[in-house]
Amino acid sequence: MSQACLSLGSNVDAERYLRLAVAALRERFGDVRMSAAYRFPAVGFDGPDFVNAAAVVETDLDPQALNDWLHALEDAHGRDRSGPRFGDRTLDIDIVLFDALVLEGPGNLRLPRDELRHAFVLKPLAEIAPEVVEPLSGRTLEALWAAHPEHGQPFEVVALSSEP
Repeated sequence: MSQACLSLGSNVDAERYLRLAVAALRERFGDVRMSAAYRFPAVGFDGPDFVNAAAVVETDLDPQALNDWLHALEDAHGRDRSGPRFGDRTLDIDIVLFDALVLEGPGNLRLPRDELRHAFVLKPLAEIAPEVVEPLSGRTLEALWAAHPEHGQPFEVVALSSEP
């Protein structure tokens, strides 16, 4: 079994789509370690705020198979890939770290994921997996977050009620 650290986000009916995503992750992977959900401004475009969270799953899938499964989950919940790279989305789930693997491709699969530099990915992950080591820097997520320029800033916690 491998450990995958995931970043989840939505800015279209966010609470609903994130609840559905968490339910699907739990159905497929069982025990899922989840962070709180936080509101962050959109990055890369002018749009509604995102609600972002992180999850850690133990998986029997390899990185490409997991990436494919996550894309199918996004698609099943209305993800539209026809527009610009940065835009509104019902659901966006990315593999940020997969064990200590460093990988470029195929396709959009990059490990560790570049977005780890953003607070919307790093803060939730550091909350639930502080001891995980980012393989390029050799630093823990806790240390990376402590050194982040947005560390210590307040972020709005968004409750994800249990009803999908």
